[in-house]
Amino acid sequence: MKSVLYIIISLFSFSLFAQNEFSTAKQKDETTWELLKYDSKKTAQGIGYAFSRPLHWDHDDFRKLTILTVGVFSLSLADEEINRIATSQVDNYPQFGRDFGFKLGKPQTFFLLNAGLYGFGLFTKNEAVRKTSVLIISSAITAGTIQSVSKTVFGRARPSSGFDYNVFKPFSKEANFHSFPSGHTVLSVTLAHSVAKQFDNIWTKVGIYSLGSITPITRLIEGAHWLTDIAVGTILSVVVVDSIDNFLNKTDAYNKKQHISWNLTLSSNQIGVIGVF
Repeated sequence: MKSVLYIIISLFSFSLFAQNEFSTAKQKDETTWELLKYDSKKTAQGIGYAFSRPLHWDHDDFRKLTILTVGVFSLSLADEEINRIATSQVDNYPQFGRDFGFKLGKPQTFFLLNAGLYGFGLFTKNEAVRKTSVLIISSAITAGTIQSVSKTVFGRARPSSGFDYNVFKPFSKEANFHSFPSGHTVLSVTLAHSVAKQFDNIWTKVGIYSLGSITPITRLIEGAHWLTDIAVGTILSVVVVDSIDNFLNKTDAYNKKQHISWNLTLSSNQIGVIGVF
């Protein structure tokens, strides 16, 4: 099951960019080592940019943070009821969805997929793929670090622990008190949002986000996280990805943001879809 899942996701990721020839000719004189050093530098700069953003927040940013905090607290009042409803559906939830959701949110799967994606972009000197991979890894490191620290600092009890939604044990080393926010959600949403941003077609975006949502839904149904754990993990991922993507675009780190449009082609004996880059 693992091998099949990895292959399916890898082929899906590669197919999104397989026809992209943008800037390949322009980069033909640059060595693979030079591109690797450049991408590593941009990854580090993106991480630094994201972590430094709070230092540049103004009154409006802190107002938004306050509203978000109040919203999360309000949502937490429904955590126990949502958990009861969600976990009652566990026997009806497809096993494939449970396996897929769990595997997609695991760090091993996440980094394996991105390593394959980046390797493809690096050795084919495909700038659009490299930029997407840099966005994914820099966002994952940033959001993942915040998530890892937060889950230890807050020490929130998981639904499966048997404790209520408002039980906290700060700095606990017990896995049962590492619920807030959801790490699986952070990785799956980071991957989905980073890839979806490269497309203009709304249905392509819907498909990508639908795949990315399987992991959060699975974690909720299996009782591994409360609804607010997933909500905060999602918000964290989106904010970090958008921040680093803005940095890469604003600094022209890569020539330009690539969009892919899909065209339906018809002929006497064929029907096809072509991605235009």
